[in-house]
Amino acid sequence: MTRRTRSLQLAAVAAGTVLLATGCNAAAKDSADDAGTSGGKSFTLVTPDPVGQNEFLKLAVTGLKSAAKAHDGSQKVYQSSDTASQQQNVQAAVDAKPDVIVLVGFEFADIVAQQAEKNPKQPFLMVDACTTKTFKNVSCAVFREHEGVYLAGAEAGLLSKSGKVGAVDVLDTPQFRRFSDPFAAGAKQVAPKTSTSTRFVGGQSPFDDSARAKEQANSLLSKGYDHLMAAAAAGNYGVFEAAKAKGAYAYGVDVNQCPSAPGTVVDNVIKRTDVAVEKGIEQVLDGKTGTTVSYGLKEGGISLTGLEDGVEDSQCVIAEHKDVLEKVEKLRDQIVSGKLTVDDPAAK
Repeated sequence: MTRRTRSLQLAAVAAGTVLLATGCNAAAKDSADDAGTSGGKSFTLVTPDPVGQNEFLKLAVTGLKSAAKAHDGSQKVYQSSDTASQQQNVQAAVDAKPDVIVLVGFEFADIVAQQAEKNPKQPFLMVDACTTKTFKNVSCAVFREHEGVYLAGAEAGLLSKSGKVGAVDVLDTPQFRRFSDPFAAGAKQVAPKTSTSTRFVGGQSPFDDSARAKEQANSLLSKGYDHLMAAAAAGNYGVFEAAKAKGAYAYGVDVNQCPSAPGTVVDNVIKRTDVAVEKGIEQVLDGKTGTTVSYGLKEGGISLTGLEDGVEDSQCVIAEHKDVLEKVEKLRDQIVSGKLTVDDPAAK
């Protein structure tokens, strides 16, 4: 889930050659010098939250480093901690006038719109979000999450013993149904008689209500559903807890969530923000600005933990089912080749 799943794994600030500047109490501070060669291109990344051990944001940093290395340039990362520091970090980035300013997350949509209008010569790249209005100097990279969710659903359909596969989704809207409807479709693709159902968290805090997410998960588990797509943002842990207690299984999103519930989380729909950042920067430098590029299975922007290198050490249940992965790989190849199209609920 794009909104707050990436905020679940905050810890110590990640080390490395990239400058990490953390926004604290609405005040952003540089903590190191720029890394790279001063004679090359310069790139700045602004994150909505501290990077820490947040894999979603760490991948974005990796993409920035790769772009800087490719252009013998420098990179800087500003980490935000709240709305005020997000605004201050974007302003600091604009003041530095780098070749490209990269921002990850919907939190920056309004800020970028304001800055893009004031600074028409400054190129911006938004990842996992976009401004409402189109600007010639704002490029956007979004993801086709539904393709990965479909593959996770296929895994569930192949592994389910009850023939009942469900999902716990944040809200009943087309955008969020991208994390539940394709899951059901993928399960039925490999097991046509599969029963499917979705429960929505809703309420006052749908993105971080673990208790309510757990309740919705239990409502499905009590009816015999044994594989659940957890698309409840920060509430995913509630879904994992419910599944573990009933000996059922769940699926994570955005990053590898298997270590949070080993033996319970089967697989995860991964957003490769590193791919979107690196490729997005290249497009901006090539003069292809003011457009939105979609990243899915074909572009390597969406994947499953089970289809990535190192699955053996992922702590994901799917690592024990090589036969299932072989079938899922064939489905992935069909989607990539265009032989199989996954319906996008948000496009209806």
